[in-house]
Amino acid sequence: MAKTVAIVNQKGGVGKTTTCVNLAASLTALGSRVLVCDFDPQGNATSGFGVDKNCSPNIYDVLLGAAAAEKAVIHTRWADVLPSNKSLSGATVELIGVERREYRLRDSLVQLKEGYDYVFIDCPPSLELLTLNALCASDTLLVPIQCEYYALEGLSQLMHTIELVQERLNPELEMEGVVFTMYDARTNLSLQVVENVKDSLEQNIYKTIIPRNVRLAEAPSFGLPINLYDSRSSGAQGYRDLADEVINNKLYAKL
Repeated sequence: MAKTVAIVNQKGGVGKTTTCVNLAASLTALGSRVLVCDFDPQGNATSGFGVDKNCSPNIYDVLLGAAAAEKAVIHTRWADVLPSNKSLSGATVELIGVERREYRLRDSLVQLKEGYDYVFIDCPPSLELLTLNALCASDTLLVPIQCEYYALEGLSQLMHTIELVQERLNPELEMEGVVFTMYDARTNLSLQVVENVKDSLEQNIYKTIIPRNVRLAEAPSFGLPINLYDSRSSGAQGYRDLADEVINNKLYAKL
């Protein structure tokens, strides 16, 4: 049975999709069976694997009950993908009167999980019904935090939402950990942010820190994860290190 991990942060631009795509691809390279569920209407994880956003059926059809999840899976050499596009943005309204609407994704993924070691859910940058579905469908949460002074802005709201979900919807949900992204070793700012977050955040923090890297930013435009686009880059090495932590259950340093 797969371990399901939601990659979540309601703040945009912190590296959620970059982490989802490249961690999944790095785990695949290590021999794991990985499914990526693109649960963001922007569909960036879908295109990050070179999959056409306009393919049908997709996760929107699965969520609304118009297609079985296994029929929507796209197989790539780097991971299997449940694709998404802008049609998913309408699901929040369409599910308003639906019974157990917070569990639609969880119920859809039950059968699929048997065939994988990991399922990663790339969440939208918001805390609404789609994200609630992801939290209810997941075993653990991975929270990317950008190395900048606004890193903690809104994080308390996210933690409050997680606590509410644990109390009322998914008591088995756990915090996998926090991963720092876009780290620039040339500046004191990134180091200060990391230290400040470590001091103020009472959560598990991954040892691996993902560097700011031009090749990492270029890879999505070619529909490739970084380990295929430039395996020698610092970004590729960062995600290989993170995958090593995950697959060997080292996971994080308790701070």
